[in-house]
Amino acid sequence: MADPAMSVTPYWELTFDADGDPGGRGRDRLLAGVRERGVRDLIVFAHGWNTDRSGANRLYDRFFAPVPRLAPAARVGYVGVLWPAMRFSDEPIPDFPRAVAGEPARRPVLDKDTRHALLETFPGRAILVDQIARLLEQQPPEEAELEEFGRLVRTLVEVVAPGPQALFAADTVAEGVPQSEPGMFAGSSAAACEEFARALAELEASAQQEGFRIPNPWDGAHELLRQATYYAMKRRAGTVGERGLGRVVGQLAKAAPQVRVHLVGHSFGARLVSFALRGLPEGVRTVKSVTLLQGAFSHYAFAARLPHDARAGGVLQGQQNRIDGPLVCCHSRHDAALGTMYPLASRMAGDSRSATELDMGRALGAKWGAMGHDGVQAVPGTRAYTLAEALEAGLPASGCVNVDAAAVVRRGGPPAGAHSDILHAELARLVLAAGRVR
Repeated sequence: MADPAMSVTPYWELTFDADGDPGGRGRDRLLAGVRERGVRDLIVFAHGWNTDRSGANRLYDRFFAPVPRLAPAARVGYVGVLWPAMRFSDEPIPDFPRAVAGEPARRPVLDKDTRHALLETFPGRAILVDQIARLLEQQPPEEAELEEFGRLVRTLVEVVAPGPQALFAADTVAEGVPQSEPGMFAGSSAAACEEFARALAELEASAQQEGFRIPNPWDGAHELLRQATYYAMKRRAGTVGERGLGRVVGQLAKAAPQVRVHLVGHSFGARLVSFALRGLPEGVRTVKSVTLLQGAFSHYAFAARLPHDARAGGVLQGQQNRIDGPLVCCHSRHDAALGTMYPLASRMAGDSRSATELDMGRALGAKWGAMGHDGVQAVPGTRAYTLAEALEAGLPASGCVNVDAAAVVRRGGPPAGAHSDILHAELARLVLAAGRVR
């Protein structure tokens, strides 16, 4: 398939399947094209989960658009990474219209587009998808039906042997054993649905400044399905990053060693480009910067030791040293998706306390927080800037850097909040500043 028309050139697409295998034609066009076009700096952007192909292309086109004006003398090339990350059609994605404020809450049915996406994402499991859709439509009141719903969802997203994806779900490793089973399935599915429903009701009430409504556990069931799919995409992002993009960057280093690579990722795309560092061949030093935009993975991923467990460390510990430049993490306190739903889903196993009885911004977030909500944590020497400071004073030449982007990453309603609010020229400037692209 030919690369789409974009507002910037030269532009290439890199397409990967769920196991990280690249589309050969796209890879070959990139390897040949960077030499032919005399590219000096190559910006490689990976979209997040819940994004389809058209949404990804629109995201890349709009994010890259300011770059020629910001760096007119630079010889820049652009790459859009496409990986199979299904989209729930009722959730906003970058540059797509959001729901109108004041609309009544949607009944948690499985709409046609989301059902189709599930069938494409989990091939061969049509019967399971039909059973899940039927329960969401009927919403039976019995707790046993919520338990059955949880069983069906768990079966839907489990790893099918012999694939590599089970190795890529963990963010932290304790005593050499990664915890990759979705924690929400460790206990009662009915309780998990009720907990998600309460959190969603609180988010909705806060965003709309209205009274708290009585939670519907089937709202929580819909969220359980979404979060379980999230875990499947979490595994997939790590797989595509290490087994796919990391290897292609290594091939590019051989084919065009003069090209300086700048990796950019949004949401799970941030996880993808971070795992790409782990997949770089030994000795490759062509990655000159990594910029994480609202990264949807643990803020301890790069830590050698966890503050609450000295025996455990981040699954990407030390990988920032593979960059011949800085690792820049943009975060925003306005990102409700990462500030509330991410830590809630991440800590579901083994904690009997209700999320609604905790201060989600501190009690949950401190242990289970996301990179895009409060930045890289527990990595000595990490520097911190506001976005204005980073753009005015410049960035360090290496190491982890937290950039508070709340000045621009702030818009959006539930459930995504500000998570997709990344289409700002200031963030494009930050990517250029991180890589010293002039």
